[in-house]
Amino acid sequence: MKKNKLFIQSIILLLTCFVSLFSYGANKLAGVRIWAAPESTRVVFDLSGSPQYSHFILTNPDRVVVDLKGGQTSVNLKKIANNSKIVKGIRISTPPNKSTLRLVIDLVKPVKANLFSLSPTAPYGNRLVVDLDDSQAAKSNTLTAPKKMRDVIVAIDAGHGGDDPGSIGASGVYEKKVVLEIAKKIAKKINSTPGMKAVMTRTGDYFVNLNKRSEIARNSKADLLISIHADAFTSSRPKGASVWVLSMRRANSEIGRWLEKKEKHSELLGGAGEIIKNTDNEQYLAMTLLDMSMDRSMAMSHNVAGKVLTNLGKVTQLHKSKPESASFAVLKSPDIPSILVETGFISNAREAKLLTQREHQTKLSNAVYKGVLSYFKTYPPTNSFLASQAKRRHTVRKGESLSVLAQRYRVSMASIKKANQLKSNGLRIGQKLIIPKV
Repeated sequence: MKKNKLFIQSIILLLTCFVSLFSYGANKLAGVRIWAAPESTRVVFDLSGSPQYSHFILTNPDRVVVDLKGGQTSVNLKKIANNSKIVKGIRISTPPNKSTLRLVIDLVKPVKANLFSLSPTAPYGNRLVVDLDDSQAAKSNTLTAPKKMRDVIVAIDAGHGGDDPGSIGASGVYEKKVVLEIAKKIAKKINSTPGMKAVMTRTGDYFVNLNKRSEIARNSKADLLISIHADAFTSSRPKGASVWVLSMRRANSEIGRWLEKKEKHSELLGGAGEIIKNTDNEQYLAMTLLDMSMDRSMAMSHNVAGKVLTNLGKVTQLHKSKPESASFAVLKSPDIPSILVETGFISNAREAKLLTQREHQTKLSNAVYKGVLSYFKTYPPTNSFLASQAKRRHTVRKGESLSVLAQRYRVSMASIKKANQLKSNGLRIGQKLIIPKV
């Protein structure tokens, strides 16, 4: 009898240890976050350990099924915030075995699913990311054929977003929120200007991979890409706005190197799965190596950066009076001139407070807009509306007369005289004339 009792106690002890070991080795689902973008949705599963998973897609109704090996959860999936137009909801379903947690993402329509895991990156731990791409929406947004007098298109990129908050100020100010507000204000100014159009890489609180930002600009046939950020550093002393252009080498300033490091960290926060798995990147690599327009893009970027910096200096303190250089991925598209505007140091308490104020945001956005407008008024793209409105100028050379110029530019002699307030038909060599529009 005593032996039986000891045997039963031993069995209970072994079972207890087994359950404890099982619980200890379980991968706990601690939370779920849904980030909705216009053409996609990202679902992030926060886990206690590195995930071992598999997935498959079912139709009628449409859903993505994720099997998480050793998974456990006490999360109430019905209370997860969801603003996605793709995802109906997330639920637990009957697993293939007791050691698996089966998660079902119910969908509104068929989508492409891309799954990848991310290792811990402060402030997040292990994550399983599910990117859902609404390919039909992407197809419906293709551009129409360009008009004869086209708009100057400016892509506005609000940095960070979604899982990636960017820098966080001492008062809890999130960079991702501040820069989105400023980016929206710049876009509004551009869209209110005849002959100009703004395209935003993100319009809400969601993450867009860095190569995707350039892709959005390229698909929109952007003439310029402006990425809006708020600076940060290890010290709270640095302050002032700055404008950055691409450097093919490592940044030569300490703050520049810090920002390069921060950009890599942001990509880890937001998720690098698309960059790793997107086979289209090979064509962009080839473009980078072969497209000789990089020199032209970099020269234009410096010119625009200088004009933006001049205007920023009129409304806020500058960190540096000249454009700075660093190796940022968002600036590396060879065919699109690109600049990165740091609107101030969010790590500086005074500037962090200013960056949250609507009036200061408006001043900053107006300054960026004026710099961009100044450049494109001086150098309007061919066949653009701005080019049709630009004043043509001519310097008189030997042998040229008023009648010769009128015939060359297909305008009347009277209109040239009126535009230049000429009292006679006589011209002198070196004289600068405005040639009126037809």
